[in-house]
Amino acid sequence: MSRLINTSRAVAAGLTARCHNIASTARPIRALATSSGDDLVEIELPPTSFEGYNLEVPELSFETEKETLLNMYKDMIVIRRMEMAADALYKAKKIRGFCHLSVGQEAVAVGVENAIDKKDTVITSYRCHGFAHVRGASVKSILAELMGRRSGASYGKGGSMHIFAPGFYGGNGIVGAQVPMGAGLAFAHKYRGDKNVTFALYGDGASNQGQVFEAYNMAKLWNLPCVFVCENNKYGMGTAAARSSAMTEYYKRGQYIPGLKINGMDVLACYQGSKFAKDWAAQGNGPLVLEFETYRYGGHSMSDPGTTYRTREEVQHMRSRSDPIAGLKAVLLEKNVATEDEIKAWDKKARKYVDEQVAEAEADAPPEAKMDILFEDVYVPGSEIPVLRGRISDDSWDFAKKDFLNKVY
Repeated sequence: MSRLINTSRAVAAGLTARCHNIASTARPIRALATSSGDDLVEIELPPTSFEGYNLEVPELSFETEKETLLNMYKDMIVIRRMEMAADALYKAKKIRGFCHLSVGQEAVAVGVENAIDKKDTVITSYRCHGFAHVRGASVKSILAELMGRRSGASYGKGGSMHIFAPGFYGGNGIVGAQVPMGAGLAFAHKYRGDKNVTFALYGDGASNQGQVFEAYNMAKLWNLPCVFVCENNKYGMGTAAARSSAMTEYYKRGQYIPGLKINGMDVLACYQGSKFAKDWAAQGNGPLVLEFETYRYGGHSMSDPGTTYRTREEVQHMRSRSDPIAGLKAVLLEKNVATEDEIKAWDKKARKYVDEQVAEAEADAPPEAKMDILFEDVYVPGSEIPVLRGRISDDSWDFAKKDFLNKVY
């Protein structure tokens, strides 16, 4: 067991070290805040923000700093601009392969991140760009990864579905597989005796997987500090939730685990609910199941127009009535946290910042056509075995020589 934990620590240390350079200038737009961190604002959430299952719901009234509200707004507008840029790059055929965007769902990533700290861990599915950014990856490193550039978050090897940052374990392409992996991350927190937690996110499309329920069982059995989070955007690919799930109240699916449903289109509800969940798990109460009821404006992926299984009127209704960015903007104005001119200035700066990051990412080179690049991330540097045996003898790789062994067995 100790060998397993030590290996996990080495992997985490290697990931953190390799992510350091790409994360150092990730969120400069946040530096534009002008208010004092001690300036508190009273927030009153509507009663529809939360629903509990065997659980007292979080308080609807709470105080938070103006700085936090401003940072959440700036994070959301940067994420939306980044996703729109990815959309344009894909249509220009500069991004190939899979690409799943989160336009409309920004409140979930931003609400969670502002409620936890950097020692907490997060793992999610392939709709991961926003999470990678708020965890510390720069817009450039994310877009460079999408375009297969060496400066990408995964060095141009992973693409849209495999992006990592410090404390962020992906971006995972196998549907639902990140849920038991999240339970493993939570086990590491418990083993080390720290007070941190893991947020393991999955979509409503993955919610019926057997491995999700296996992870629930193990987390409850061992009382792990794991917050299981279903991002319910109403459609698993092109299938409405009610057509694939006999029970669509995903927050109740933990059965023996308490649950909490949160309005995922309101970043303040996401923030308050995530703070509650972090405290719950960190205090030794075991796992919790969250459901963020959210909505994606685009299709499942870039190959899906998103209009064959839902109406344009439905999408427009959500955009006009429930947009998370517009909702927080209204709060900033109502609470006198920012003026209309200040908000317009931040929107303009976010657009300029993302445009600059796109240009830098486009200008970068792809990985060199060198064989040793294929093997550089198989082991944490310094822990390699002498020879990695290949499919045939000629494929065996000598780590010391950085070349094929060409040994006949």
